[in-house]
Amino acid sequence: MTPNTIERPPVHEPELPVKKEKKFRIVPWLVLLAIAGGATYLFPKITQMSPQAAGPKKGKGADAGRPVPVVAAVAKRGDMPVYLDGLGSVQAFYTVTLKTRVDGQIMKVYFEEGQFVKEGDPLIEIDPRPFEVQKEQAEAQLARDQALLANAKLDLERYQVLFKQEAIPKQTLDTQIATVNQDQAVIKSDQAAIDNAKLQLTYAHITSPITGRIGLRLVDPGNIVHASDSTGLAVITQLQPIAVVFNIAEDNLPQVNKKLAAGVKLPVYAYDRNVKTKLATGTLATIDNTIDQTTGTLKFKGVFENKDLALFPNQFVNARLLIDTKHGATIIPTAAIQRSPDSTFVYVVKDDNTVEIRNIKQGVTEGDEASIDSGVEPGDKVVIDGIDKLQQGSKVSVRMAGEKPQKTT
Repeated sequence: MTPNTIERPPVHEPELPVKKEKKFRIVPWLVLLAIAGGATYLFPKITQMSPQAAGPKKGKGADAGRPVPVVAAVAKRGDMPVYLDGLGSVQAFYTVTLKTRVDGQIMKVYFEEGQFVKEGDPLIEIDPRPFEVQKEQAEAQLARDQALLANAKLDLERYQVLFKQEAIPKQTLDTQIATVNQDQAVIKSDQAAIDNAKLQLTYAHITSPITGRIGLRLVDPGNIVHASDSTGLAVITQLQPIAVVFNIAEDNLPQVNKKLAAGVKLPVYAYDRNVKTKLATGTLATIDNTIDQTTGTLKFKGVFENKDLALFPNQFVNARLLIDTKHGATIIPTAAIQRSPDSTFVYVVKDDNTVEIRNIKQGVTEGDEASIDSGVEPGDKVVIDGIDKLQQGSKVSVRMAGEKPQKTT
């Protein structure tokens, strides 16, 4: 600090209370303006949400008094078939693989692949010339031996005369008798050779042993075939009639045996894989004599005429054995049947268009229908659609099954 410098105390400016007072006065006005603006904005929306503007409410409370639309069907009285179902396959009654019984060259093939043939129809010809030569040789040998036999018989007649005259010994006569017998045996051998040659000629002309459909040709003309060949020439299967073998659970065996013992012809129906289309109708022919322990089933065999050739060997089918028919049963659609942990029940529409729950005892089910042993009577209306919205006493608007829904305007 210099001598000429005078130190002055710091000057403090006084606070301005007027400005602070103005700041606090502005805040309430801003709050009031915000409230007014919010009210202006929200008022139209509150007005729109008022009961007068909103109209009737939608929801459970509003629908409580409305009838529930349902579809119903009338329980009817009728016959309910009882089937035993099983998986099966089609089997030909006879399957024959044609094979040659002689060696030789195939000269002609008389059939066409896939052709239907009858028993005895010519199919294949094997070169017959070697067997014709054998036949001629055997016939020539027979003629030679027949001449020797005739000469031996003449000598025997002379020896017999000489022996009576005691001109020759008994041994000479016996030797000639043995010669005649030997020549007779040779004649039989020659005849057998001729018959064998004729048989070979027959084998050279192969004919159909059964009536059926022939498959694809396995050997072409010109090939040399042998009786020892493992491969056949063609395969013939009988298609009319034809069999279906299917499995049925062993628990049903007593019921089936009872029908068979009474002489009842049980119908068998063959269906496709989806059990939608019926392929053929036949009858039960027999059942197997052994139960398969691994599956607990028994083989059944049905016979089908198969006139339209709907069944084919090794074809997979679903077999249905008609074991019984329940006459006068109460029948309803299976869609009406509901189940709970404690019971099986249906919703029945009463005359006042309300529904009641009825416990039922279900019988046999066939397709989309089921027989009811108790709980429903013929003529009752049972609900088959719209069930999920129902409870005991619900009011319903009923449309019968098969009717077209009414158009609403």
